Amino acid sequence: MARVLKAAAAAAVAAWSGGGEYPALSGLRVGRAHGTGGPGLEEAARGWPEHLGLQRSALWHVPQPLRQNVSSRNASDFQPVPTVRACSTSQPSQQAAGPVWSLGRLNHVAIAVPDLAKAQAFYRNVLGAQVSEAEPFPEHGVSVVFVNLGNTKIELLHPLGSDSPIAGFLQKNKAGGMHHVCIEVDNINAAVMDLKEKKIRSLSDEVRTGAHGKPVIFLHPKDCGGVLVELEQA
Repeated sequence: MARVLKAAAAAAVAAWSGGGEYPALSGLRVGRAHGTGGPGLEEAARGWPEHLGLQRSALWHVPQPLRQNVSSRNASDFQPVPTVRACSTSQPSQQAAGPVWSLGRLNHVAIAVPDLAKAQAFYRNVLGAQVSEAEPFPEHGVSVVFVNLGNTKIELLHPLGSDSPIAGFLQKNKAGGMHHVCIEVDNINAAVMDLKEKKIRSLSDEVRTGAHGKPVIFLHPKDCGGVLVELEQA
């Protein structure tokens, strides 16, 4: 610490004197503190404002040869010594993460059709797509034709039974149209929990088994930009 104070005091004296290696200090007087009778460092130090950043005691760590050659100067002649502030290294606290899940690929786009055989022929004979035969899913109230597009599928839906949800859709849309989109997720249970916390409604309270034999859940279209969204376990 003594060496630091000496170096700081020497630097301050050098700045005050305006010279290189203290050329302006030769021939100057020390002052009453050292018995010479004239004003000196002690008087100058008393006038220093605290913002100069050096304690008065630091002056007395100036080497003896320099102290013997220093005379008084006005406190206003001294330049402030810059203060070095330590940088904070504290890291912001991280919030606890919620359920971890993520979206996967688009599994299929479902289209409700009033005439399943006609729609099947269009995709097979006109567009040349790979089209399956119609498959009944009475537990879901639909008959489905799968159209394979390579990177995803189209599902053609037609009502099966009197309580089919597709029947109600076709009553409002006589020519048919897009019914829903299905997107895969890597963790459907975590997705359901997270979406409930975000106030996204679903059409059922629990996950159910879908047409592909995998767990699915449908999200309310009013919370999804007007689109019925099906999430399916990948």
